[in-house]
Amino acid sequence: MLTLAFIRENKENILKGLAVRNFADAEKIIDQVIEKDALRRTTQTNLDKILAESNKISKEIGIFYKSGEVQKANLLKEKTKQLKQETKILSEKLTIIETDLNEFLYQIPNIPNPLVPSGNSEEDNEIVFQEGDIPKLHKNAVPHWDLAKKYDIIDFELGNKITGAGFPVYKSKGAKLQRALIAYFLDKNSDAGYTEVQPPLLINEASGFGTGQLPDKEGQMYHVGIDNLYLIPTAEVPVTNIYRDVLLKESDFPICNTAYTPCFRREAGSYGAHVRGLNRLHQFDKVEIVRIEHPENSYTALDKMIEHVKNILQELGLPYRILRLCGGDLGFTSALTYDFEVFSAAQNRWLEISSISNFESFQANRLKLRFKNADGKSELAHTLNGSSLALPRVLAGLLENFQTEEGIKIPEVLVKYTGFDMID
Repeated sequence: MLTLAFIRENKENILKGLAVRNFADAEKIIDQVIEKDALRRTTQTNLDKILAESNKISKEIGIFYKSGEVQKANLLKEKTKQLKQETKILSEKLTIIETDLNEFLYQIPNIPNPLVPSGNSEEDNEIVFQEGDIPKLHKNAVPHWDLAKKYDIIDFELGNKITGAGFPVYKSKGAKLQRALIAYFLDKNSDAGYTEVQPPLLINEASGFGTGQLPDKEGQMYHVGIDNLYLIPTAEVPVTNIYRDVLLKESDFPICNTAYTPCFRREAGSYGAHVRGLNRLHQFDKVEIVRIEHPENSYTALDKMIEHVKNILQELGLPYRILRLCGGDLGFTSALTYDFEVFSAAQNRWLEISSISNFESFQANRLKLRFKNADGKSELAHTLNGSSLALPRVLAGLLENFQTEEGIKIPEVLVKYTGFDMID
């Protein structure tokens, strides 16, 4: 969430940034925020004056009682009754104004970094890096959903029977490969300095608002109504919320966490051949990296996260590319996002397997995540997160790109985790 001071002082720059996002009614909403904020500050000033006057009169009443001037004390007591009524009215008015103001603020997305290109959709994203040779498959090569059935390693129909579409059952060497990838990703992240945590898989509303899933993505999350809790869409949410309402010291930076969790997404409206098999699921496994950084260092940290994921994909031997997301495809809370995609040779298409984002202070403002700077003043931290990595499409890429006439080869880096070097 943008701070009110930032909005008051940077209206024109904010409107330029929101134009890159193609954000409708930007000027109208910004003007409403500025107007409501002015009313809030005026109301708060009036309330503070009355409270100060009440405190002053209370002290005078005590003095009069001590000096025996009861009549004067009683007259002032009548005055305090009137001030209490005015205080009640102004407090109620202030609550309504702040509620309205927050509703406007929650509608405003983060301001894009200047590197974010203009554009309307994923077709306008910029390819900034590509590495790895596209494999040439044998003539009988098939997509991963056929490989899953052939080698009996993933059962989509059984998952549909147990729960519904988008909830596959991993079996035998498929389950072991899944577990191997999780262990490998966690080990790589730990070796890079990330502290492993195991967070809850359910979050409350405050956590959803803290990282921006609420109210933006409410319809995409599974809601447990009786307890008013949400199944997590990614480990980013509970891990980042560890630091909600926390005041850090500069010496605490950088804070680096990694977590493996199942993730749950309703993916409403996702249909078609392009979402077949592992391409889009309602439940999937992901290993996440989260960083809390000093504002001066957050973009250096973003570059480090990108290099870290590149190293993982190089070790796996998967051809990949990196895209800088355009304004129209940028997430609500992000200032700058890079997507990683692996090439699926059997499907002849690129599959997104990671997003790495810098949210700058947008999430921190919602989270009330601050630190004491060198001058002793409170300042908002910066938050970042990335997939390292999401498993379904990585697994799809491995199965398809490493298939041979004899079976599916396991990348050498995973063999010590799987205990086998071939699915056959």
